[in-house]
Amino acid sequence: MKTAATEMLDIEFPIFAFSHCRDVVAAVTKAGGLGVLGAVAHSPEQLEIDLAWIEDEVGGRPYGVDLIVPAKYAGDGDGGYTLDDIAKLIPDTHREFVADILARYDVPELPDNDSTRGTVPADGAGGTAPFSAKQAMPLLDIALAHDTAFVANALGPPPQFLIDRCKEEGKLIGALAGRPQHAERHQAAGVDIIIAQGSEAGGHTGEIGSMVLIPEIVDAVDIPVLGAGGIGRGRQMAAAMALGAQGVWCGSVWLTTDEAETHPVVKQKFLAATSADTIRSRSLTGKHARMLKSKWTEEWDREDTPEPLGMPLQPILTNEAQKRIARAANTPGSGAAELSNYFVGQIVGTMNQPKSAASVVMEMIEEFIDATESLAAQLES
Repeated sequence: MKTAATEMLDIEFPIFAFSHCRDVVAAVTKAGGLGVLGAVAHSPEQLEIDLAWIEDEVGGRPYGVDLIVPAKYAGDGDGGYTLDDIAKLIPDTHREFVADILARYDVPELPDNDSTRGTVPADGAGGTAPFSAKQAMPLLDIALAHDTAFVANALGPPPQFLIDRCKEEGKLIGALAGRPQHAERHQAAGVDIIIAQGSEAGGHTGEIGSMVLIPEIVDAVDIPVLGAGGIGRGRQMAAAMALGAQGVWCGSVWLTTDEAETHPVVKQKFLAATSADTIRSRSLTGKHARMLKSKWTEEWDREDTPEPLGMPLQPILTNEAQKRIARAANTPGSGAAELSNYFVGQIVGTMNQPKSAASVVMEMIEEFIDATESLAAQLES
């Protein structure tokens, strides 16, 4: 395939695969797409290890790194709260509510020195808050020191320091947009590629559906646009390209692949879920993010419960609870298993068979070809 996106990054297929799992990133890159490692939950040490591993695996092929540095978050006037600062700001009512959830669902305490990872990052280097510039800077330094071809910011406009650093190092930079105005600001700031993310997407997402959003953003900017949100099949890829996109950005579809590190209980939930089994909830990060419905989202959606706190307070509040849930959810039928969930988009309704990441890429391309040939045939006299 030949599009602006494939030309800019020297890739075979304009399929960008966002994943927190290095195995998925490497597999998609080797299959001809562009794997993009979601690094927000990485420590600097682990990111260094994973990027070196990816580079050994892909043999010089391009890959990307995705960071989360929001334009605004609690305490950003001082560069972001420390964990100690946040601990003083979390109301007792919220702590008591989380403790009550865990007690009612019989979720046990963590053992000493437990290494279970939470659903969202709880802290960065030196005790910095999650989703902050202070947390992201060491990760950005490592990403730019490697052969990373593409750096994306997944939440709001990339801070100017991020754009400037990428430009200095000769890396392409992308940013997600949920409205045309966001895309216009990204372009004005110097972004190279816009990811038009519709509401169907997993994780942090807005309210406008892909069918409406993609052409709006294509018309609003003069740089390449990738379609995102509800895309995991070749027909959906063809639709995004027909709307003017130069490629697609997929995240959820990799969560049930053989290479994915998705929690086994959550993976089984994904495989059984329908497209109606997701919800936009603030219960994990403090910002609206699409995730699988579970008892956890139900508890936070009750009228008699406290409102989720803003970012970064909410992930700090819920981090230990999520670790306890993840550790205990391996017991079938447990309360922890009922609470367990993860970020996923509405495409989950078609993610009903485990398969390799390379197979997902090849099936998308084959179905894309069939779809475009079918459309072309409709024009024949």
